[in-house]
Amino acid sequence: IDQERRAMRTTQDIVDALSTNLAPVRRQASPIMRTLLWLALAALVFSLLAMSHGLRPNLFTRATELPFQLEVIGALLTGMLAAFAAFVSGIPGRSKWWMALPLPALALWMVVIGQQCLTNWIVIGPEGMSLGESAECLATVGLTSLPLSLALVVMLRHAVAMRPLGTYVLGSLAVAGIAGAAMS
Repeated sequence: IDQERRAMRTTQDIVDALSTNLAPVRRQASPIMRTLLWLALAALVFSLLAMSHGLRPNLFTRATELPFQLEVIGALLTGMLAAFAAFVSGIPGRSKWWMALPLPALALWMVVIGQQCLTNWIVIGPEGMSLGESAECLATVGLTSLPLSLALVVMLRHAVAMRPLGTYVLGSLAVAGIAGAAMS
């Protein structure tokens, strides 16, 4: 009994020492607020990209075509839902099933996505060989992805501890969806 008392006193001393002079923990914003903040950054990146590169010349014509509309909607929804799911994945006690949230939007996007970026790397024309639209697509994806990826790394730094692989996959999917929409 004397040994148990010493152990309890030692344990209580440890608890007391750990709990004195604690600074309050600042609560993270809700997943929806963090998603909206990240999407605001994406809108800023979109705007800067449009100002520096201009809009695609046939955007208004393409916007009337259903496959194009579905591609853009699928890409945007994939990006938005994946970002939200990534932020939710870092909350202790939340179901891992939240990580499946972007799958329907991803399926839509994959069904309608065009192959133009995969098949148009080099154009052979009267002036000889030149880089095709795919090179521009790659540049657009890079310009869009870099700042959004860096922001997500910072914003998800605590969520990664809960479900590292799922959080990384969702974050990557979020950036890919938004970059895909920018490319369109």
